[in-house]
Amino acid sequence: MYHHSGSVVRQTTGFAAGLLDPTAPDPEAMLFQRCTWCGTAMYHRLLCPVCQGSELRTERSEGVGTVRHSTVVHRNTPAARNVSLVEMAEGFVVRGRVMGPPIGIHSGDRVRLSTAKDPVRGEPVFQLVDEPYRAWT
Repeated sequence: MYHHSGSVVRQTTGFAAGLLDPTAPDPEAMLFQRCTWCGTAMYHRLLCPVCQGSELRTERSEGVGTVRHSTVVHRNTPAARNVSLVEMAEGFVVRGRVMGPPIGIHSGDRVRLSTAKDPVRGEPVFQLVDEPYRAWT
């Protein structure tokens, strides 16, 4: 964009919501958005789901969360896989995959980001933080 004074003004372009920033120091980090008006955290949105604001700033997630829902999918895949909804510590929810046996992933399990983008499905991949002790209960 050229300015009337003849100097070149570079327009800063942000990265798409929830996508990786290739210039970031850690390419495996998960980025999310926070509304500048109400402070709501969200993943991969164009507008704030609470106040409908469009002024969103990109932040880096710590990568720690809790499984809110997990299901085993058998369709369109050679082997069973899980699809989980993970609530991140920053307050947004993201759909992804948790490594491990699909039947062993349960609501309430704590997870940590392993890979920000699965090469096949393009979703984040998580790993369990604590080994589940379900046999004791």
